[in-house]
Amino acid sequence: MTQRRLAALIGSPVAHSLSPVIHQAAFDAADVEWNYTAFDVAAGRGADAIAAMRVLGIAGLSVTMPHKHDVADAVDRLDPAAAALRSVNTVSWVGDELVGSSTDGAGFIAALAEDGVEVGGAGVAIIGAGGAARSLIDALGRSGARSIRVINRTVDRAASACVLAAVAEVGTAADIDAADLVVNASSVGMGISPSDARAIDLPCDPDRLRPSQIVVDLVYHPQHTTWLVAAERAGARTIDGLGMLIHQAALQQLAWLGALPDVGVMRSAAEDVLARRSRRPDGPGR
Repeated sequence: MTQRRLAALIGSPVAHSLSPVIHQAAFDAADVEWNYTAFDVAAGRGADAIAAMRVLGIAGLSVTMPHKHDVADAVDRLDPAAAALRSVNTVSWVGDELVGSSTDGAGFIAALAEDGVEVGGAGVAIIGAGGAARSLIDALGRSGARSIRVINRTVDRAASACVLAAVAEVGTAADIDAADLVVNASSVGMGISPSDARAIDLPCDPDRLRPSQIVVDLVYHPQHTTWLVAAERAGARTIDGLGMLIHQAALQQLAWLGALPDVGVMRSAAEDVLARRSRRPDGPGR
């Protein structure tokens, strides 16, 4: 009997993560002998998890907070995006080496492409300057965005994120009006249903949005956020955050297996879980 290979998520907390569901669905659909699980690894123990990966022969790791930076220091080498970000969300074997990758930004670009959105030459406004925003800035810069304006309450943090792309600059709310693509890369609106939302729960004033824009919310719980509802009322085209989650996971499987999985299977598995959890007050994590 062939021994099944193991891939896993490390982070804390991980109890509500969708990663085990979407990855296992893809493994099963591809009929490969892989299992996927999640390990709650305390803060500061990311390097220990990499050491355990070496000892136990774990075939692949997904990495979420708070370990992305520690893992970047513990692997043997980094791909270009991970090196630029000093942040890793994927660990895979290449020969005897452990390679750290960052698939979040590329997953975002792939999710947009699936919806027919080309970022080359686009003017982009990004709301937020945390880890998700940084991965987007790096990927958008690599993909030929014309301009990137980073809007964040802490200007110094926005300025630090802008270093990742030559076309990125600190922006203001007024830059949202002129953008072709507007992205909420903050956590504002997470877990808040449209019926419960207030103005304070929106990442920006929806009056700034217009029909010719594409509006993306990286929040995927709820999948159809209050801000996306408001953007639709303004006539804008909207894209939810589930696509980025699915496509970054698909790129992880590409690193582990050498082939892209069926993203439709992964999306269906995620949507099934989200539908069940939408009736509960506690939402899923990454």
